[in-house]
Amino acid sequence: MEPLTDIVAVQNVASAAQVSTGRTTRVAVAQMTAVGSPESNFQTCSTLAEEAAAQGCKMLFLPENFNFLGRMPAESLSIAQALDGNFIQQYCQLARRLGLWLSLGGFQEKGLDPQHLFNCHVIMSDQGEVVATYRKVVACNSPAGRLGLSICYDLRFPELYQRLTYQEGAQVLLVPSAFTVATGKAHWEVLLRARAIECQSYVIAAAQAGRHNEKRESYGHSLIIDPWGEVVGRLEDPLSTGIAVADIDLGKLKAIRARMPIEQHRKLGRECLGWD
Repeated sequence: MEPLTDIVAVQNVASAAQVSTGRTTRVAVAQMTAVGSPESNFQTCSTLAEEAAAQGCKMLFLPENFNFLGRMPAESLSIAQALDGNFIQQYCQLARRLGLWLSLGGFQEKGLDPQHLFNCHVIMSDQGEVVATYRKVVACNSPAGRLGLSICYDLRFPELYQRLTYQEGAQVLLVPSAFTVATGKAHWEVLLRARAIECQSYVIAAAQAGRHNEKRESYGHSLIIDPWGEVVGRLEDPLSTGIAVADIDLGKLKAIRARMPIEQHRKLGRECLGWD
């Protein structure tokens, strides 16, 4: 049973979720159908970035495998590069040219040996500088607030997002993905909304969409979700290449957290259970 104070206040919390403070940052979540050509994918990402900049967005969020999606794992190994290689440098130049922050949702970074690579989530500033990379728990600051980084399958592990929120101070949780059609239909939106609600955070989930080749098809449905769990940005066509735009309102986030203090209640609960 929820605490009585929460039940009495829920209407006020819901009202807070509907009111904008006026201090917002416009962002765009991308959707695309990556192929086995980094050059072709870069042209697609450039078009999406130009569209986001034209709509006044401060940051664009690209999906996992934005640079390359091939037929076999060996193909990803063969094209993997270091972060100072030509692929990432193209995106540095793009961010600098447009004055746009970029979330590069999952890049095939060269690993420690020829048999391994890192699926690396890269955050890039509007000056074309890499400001954060995700291979383990990490959060970083951006014009859209403090970002908590993850990739795709991480979505199924709520503890990660709770750590990003309550220990790393994340306000916006990123889940760039390439979900399969079967798992996407069953789990994609409900898990994303759950992460937003339980962490009282924005969730931005850039998705691969459609058929990439004869072996791979992705679910699509890129979403932006607010801290009340409501979808505030989605593409009209869940399989098309394009962007959805929404405003990140950190004042609304703070109001929701203040009126339903889950972080405080979580801490008390963990202390009672002897977990902290």
